[in-house]
Amino acid sequence: MSAMPESFLGPAAGDADPAETREWLDALSAVIGAEGGERAHFLLEQLIDQARQAGIDLPFSANTAYVNTIPTDQEERTPGNIEIEERLRAYMRWNAMAMVVKANRLHPADGGDLGGHISSFASLATMFGTGFNHFWHAATPEHGGDLLYIQGHSSPGIYARAFLEGRLTEDQLLHFRQEVDGKGISSYPHPKLMPEFWQFPTVSMGLGPLMAIYQARFLKYLHARGIADTSKRKVWVFCGDGEMDEPESLGAIGLAAREKLDNLIFVINCNLQRLDGPVRGNGKIIQELESEFRGSNWNVIKLIWGSYWDPLIARDKEGILRRVMMDTVDGDYQAMKANDGAFVRKQFFGRHPKLLEMVSKMSDEDVWRLNRGGHDPQKVYAAFHRAANHQGQPTVLLVKTVKGFGMGKSGEGKNTAHQTKKLVDDDVRAFRDRWNIPIPDDQLGDIPFYKPADDTPEMKYLHERRQALGGYLPARRPKADEQLAVPPLETFSAVLEPTAEGREISTTQAFVRFLTQLLRDKELGPRAVPILVDEARTFGMEGLFRQIGIYNPAGQNYTPVDKDQVMYYREDKAGQVLQEGINEPGGMSSWIAAATSYATNNRIMVPFYIYYSMFGFQRVGDLAWAAGDMQARGFLLGGTSGRTTLNGEGLQHEDGHSHIYAHTIPNCVSYDPTFAHEVGVILHHGLQRMVERQDNVFFYLTLLNENYPMPGLQAGTENEIIKGMYLLQPAGGDAGRPSVNLLGSGTILQESIAAKALLESEWDVGANVWSCPSFNELARDGQDAERWNLLHPTAEARVPFVTRQLSRTPGPVVASTDYIKLYAEQIRPFIPQGQTYKVLGTDGFGRSDFRYKLREHFEVNRHYIVVAALRALADAGTVPLGRVAEAIAKYGINADKINPLYA
Repeated sequence: MSAMPESFLGPAAGDADPAETREWLDALSAVIGAEGGERAHFLLEQLIDQARQAGIDLPFSANTAYVNTIPTDQEERTPGNIEIEERLRAYMRWNAMAMVVKANRLHPADGGDLGGHISSFASLATMFGTGFNHFWHAATPEHGGDLLYIQGHSSPGIYARAFLEGRLTEDQLLHFRQEVDGKGISSYPHPKLMPEFWQFPTVSMGLGPLMAIYQARFLKYLHARGIADTSKRKVWVFCGDGEMDEPESLGAIGLAAREKLDNLIFVINCNLQRLDGPVRGNGKIIQELESEFRGSNWNVIKLIWGSYWDPLIARDKEGILRRVMMDTVDGDYQAMKANDGAFVRKQFFGRHPKLLEMVSKMSDEDVWRLNRGGHDPQKVYAAFHRAANHQGQPTVLLVKTVKGFGMGKSGEGKNTAHQTKKLVDDDVRAFRDRWNIPIPDDQLGDIPFYKPADDTPEMKYLHERRQALGGYLPARRPKADEQLAVPPLETFSAVLEPTAEGREISTTQAFVRFLTQLLRDKELGPRAVPILVDEARTFGMEGLFRQIGIYNPAGQNYTPVDKDQVMYYREDKAGQVLQEGINEPGGMSSWIAAATSYATNNRIMVPFYIYYSMFGFQRVGDLAWAAGDMQARGFLLGGTSGRTTLNGEGLQHEDGHSHIYAHTIPNCVSYDPTFAHEVGVILHHGLQRMVERQDNVFFYLTLLNENYPMPGLQAGTENEIIKGMYLLQPAGGDAGRPSVNLLGSGTILQESIAAKALLESEWDVGANVWSCPSFNELARDGQDAERWNLLHPTAEARVPFVTRQLSRTPGPVVASTDYIKLYAEQIRPFIPQGQTYKVLGTDGFGRSDFRYKLREHFEVNRHYIVVAALRALADAGTVPLGRVAEAIAKYGINADKINPLYA
């Protein structure tokens, strides 16, 4: 390692003995020169340790000087043609700008306000160009391909590159943000809308960094288990410095360091500006982030200054320039790039006479040319090269840029840069001149796209660089190449058959039995990914610890306290279970990585993520929506579901609304099964859709911790279970007496069964009991039929499945669930005409008590179902209203209590 640069040796302000300080620094410099940096580091650690033992307070600091981490003489030189790369970036900058401005100029009839962003790509263009030209490998037989989490607002720049590459047409660029007719391109990275292009959705800020960490970990998991060779692959994550204020952005950086994810590289675009103003006007975001990441044991590379600063830093013998660099806050740095060279001379170099002398022979244009590191292709290459070759740690690059770089007066460095999307003609002309785009004045009004001829040096270079890296990026695989077979339904007979007397189980146990059987399948078993968030014993899954092990890249370097037990806690380098701790966002991010493995790894995986249902869509709903965008395939299992089954936990744990959340995600197929056979049929159907057919859906099942007898599968009802409704128990007794239809799902279906017995024995009313595993699927089917009938008035009308089923059993209908009334209310439009429909549900906050008390409180128990059924019959004129009052009195119902919605 080279000797310490002299610029490190200047005395600090307030130094009581500069001569002694210089002696110490000279000694350190001599050690570095003679014995290298590792020896110097060892000696410094020994000195610090001795000082602390002597009682000297030495507060920890994870910060280094406000200069580049990589000294100039240690920079890896770029092998690229910098001049050609600069020309290509200029064309991309122009086309990205033109795309956004055209989208906001050409449609005055609709307001011309499609939006779009220019300034984010303007600050990132050099980094993107360096990555695409030299580092980011596409998928090939020898290389699985790098994964790119693109900063969402920079999408126009990625489209501009793809246009030059011939991957997007001019017509597509002209339809930026115009997607309805199918030929436009999406506003941000959306795999759903561009399934062969974008790899990941990243514009919901904070989710990209979080998901990327677990994506990098999942690559290591696949490699450790021998499913895919991921050793050459990297995950590159582009974030904005303002985005790092999202808790999710930094929430899992400890995991990345703990598991030594050296396949993970964060690139934080530090343009010092949020959407509305400075990120840290009174501070320094680069220094703050350095502390966060270095303190979490990441490899930190700061790239702050460009090459034009190198001579000045080399002449800074007394360290004055460095101190001013450190003392200047971000708000001032932003102002300097929003003004001109004269302003920088006065406001920055004017802070010390010797700095003014340092630049006295430089013109204002020379001062203005002093560049930030993120816009210097040589320094960006050196930083990327070091990051890509670092081992044993994840790396973060803190790269200083200018928001709106090259936009001039229309936005460069200004608070308004993010919202700038409509440039006037003078701004367009200035942009053209700044980047030397060969478009004549008489065409500027049209803001034409620019693409050089295919035989030009620039275009040849563009394609040569990508061919050297295996092809074009970003690119996504819509379907996996491999074909896997799902075992027949009979394989899971353990959950399909009736339970023996005295051997009651819960639907959670049924799921575990299904999963255990699946794990035994030689082909599909290894592809199952059980994911837990520290509740394995709650869900009866601790047996998997011994059976398939918990994934840990370090193995198990301790003796578990329960080693003498059959189901002891076993961690393994090739473990199959992902145990995320108390961490629902982490569990969801792992699930997303596995659920999209068909696209990212060409390997079909089947993740099963089980959690408290209340901690699912409510807590990680944004991630669930992102999973829909990413076309995830897998199973989410909401355990201890419903508002009355988790009897001891109370308000914050009791779920009565997750199915409403799930219903908002179009490709989420959700079920609230009651019986083990329903769980088995639904899970098997989900495997067929997601594994064999490769449908872009994911399944959500709510499960119970309540044990009761399981009746077993009725042959021929499999398809009805999937559609969401089947006749479980027909009405008994005299066919001529009044009858009702009792619909239910989850645990409350048991109350409907009990209500049937009361109605038939005490009130001489027959009752058909319908199991409805999915009111959501019934509603979707009904809405689909309703839409068809609206738009095809002369065609034969379609009949919703609910309507067909209930037409078999005339009479009023009472639906009861452990969810809010809105869940079952969805099917009201599809109840056959003439059949009264009443809904019972658990609206209101949950609370803790015995299950029977909770069901009484929420008015969904068997007695309320009987009362609702009698009232429905009375409304239909079949029984007198007095029977309703009689039932209320008989069951001791307090008619004057507060509505549980408000209680």
